Amino acid sequence: MKSIYDVQQLLKQYGTVIYIGDRLADLELMESELSDLYQAKLIEPREYSTALLILRHEIRFLREEEEKR
Repeated sequence: MKSIYDVQQLLKQYGTVIYIGDRLADLELMESELSDLYQAKLIEPREYSTALLILRHEIRFLREEEEKR
């Protein structure tokens, strides 16, 4: 797993498709869904931590971009 697309595909395997229209909100909702899957023991700890790292990196990047504006 290397990109947001990969995280989306992981969530899609469990019937979750997220599109609100706001990129930051989409990523935060994906993080929440990912956490729910992990707590339900549907995904492995390594998958969870990798996906979470990818999401948090992108969220941080978007917030920094917003601050620059």
